[in-house]
Amino acid sequence: MAVASAALLLSGCTSASNAAVDVPAMADGKLDDSTVLAIKDAVTTTMTGYGASGAIVGVWVPWSGQWVSGLGTVATGSDTKVTTDMSFRVGEVTRQMTCDALYAMAEKNIVKLSDPITKYVIGVPNDKDITLKMLCDGTSGIAPLPAAITADFLRTPDRQWRPRELASFGLGSGVTNAPGEKFSDAGTGYLLLGLALEQASGMSAQEYLSEYVFQPLGLSNTALPEAAPAKPTPAPALTGQILVKGADGAVNCAEPTNVTELSASMGYTNAGATSTIEDLGKYTRAMAAETLTGGKDSRFADAPPINPNTSWYAAGGGSFIVGGLIGQMGQMPGYVTAAYSEPKTGLTVAVVLNGGGASRATAQFLSWEIAALASKAPAASGKTAPEFGLPFTAEQYATILAGAATCPVPAK
Repeated sequence: MAVASAALLLSGCTSASNAAVDVPAMADGKLDDSTVLAIKDAVTTTMTGYGASGAIVGVWVPWSGQWVSGLGTVATGSDTKVTTDMSFRVGEVTRQMTCDALYAMAEKNIVKLSDPITKYVIGVPNDKDITLKMLCDGTSGIAPLPAAITADFLRTPDRQWRPRELASFGLGSGVTNAPGEKFSDAGTGYLLLGLALEQASGMSAQEYLSEYVFQPLGLSNTALPEAAPAKPTPAPALTGQILVKGADGAVNCAEPTNVTELSASMGYTNAGATSTIEDLGKYTRAMAAETLTGGKDSRFADAPPINPNTSWYAAGGGSFIVGGLIGQMGQMPGYVTAAYSEPKTGLTVAVVLNGGGASRATAQFLSWEIAALASKAPAASGKTAPEFGLPFTAEQYATILAGAATCPVPAK
């Protein structure tokens, strides 16, 4: 068969209860060799530059083909190759899932987007003016979680954190701006949104994400784990690593610390979910197409630019909107992830590195580099490449990533 339904390839539809994703039909077969080689080179160069031993990449280009691959080894010094069935922590990609649940509950009249947070959670600064939609959009003005909290996570990897306890770290810092005034990349709001949806639905976050997001989209390998400590699920899991400084104060790229087993409770509805690359691709495509709500009350339609001088980079609905691409970047100790999709063409990319010295921005820029390369893929037989372009080039982000690398990269 020359073509296959992208609804099956990207939404993972396996039963009548699954929501089909309306996307252009996927070309049957792999991406062309030149595009694959360019993407592979981009990923492996970034792995080396940031001390990651492994990566998993998924690229779906409806007019050209797809490429899903594991690169490198599961851990530094290991001979075990990375495979595409390995799970990992998706970090702040979880924010989008929490917003999916919000909009699904709003459609069922369980909550209203305009509901004040005070209706469900007490003790929030300016709570009467902060709505659930503002929490999803990142415009509540509540201060972000302090960077130092990561050190607490690593010191106590088996601790079961309570969501309200985590949120208190941000709430204790007050507010950064008036509610609704501007976007702030703050995790505190998504913790509070998760708590609010628990109160409104009478379900745990694990239960409502499963009912409103994971099950309808057929995401059988995606979850918000409860156990502490634990590896990402399902098995096998990609090993999570972080770089530490040696006695001389320099980053030790050769001997990272294994942080695979951590309490998922430290992320909760802000950054706690785990997934696999195929599920992440399915999810991102469905999220960008607003499949769960059919585009009703689009949460991306009026997303304002993050910077007035960069009109193509906006934020809203728990996502970043980048020249037509919609997605998120995520980081949990040991893993950095980014996934984006362009709803009109169906172009979708997802990538995870097993940490090292990489950050959320590392994954973000790498995913944009991959998207730029994939957007130029030639049309397969019987297909026509759409008129689609991005406001940046692959070379731009390759240069940025190289300039911020933490580990030496051999000259080519």
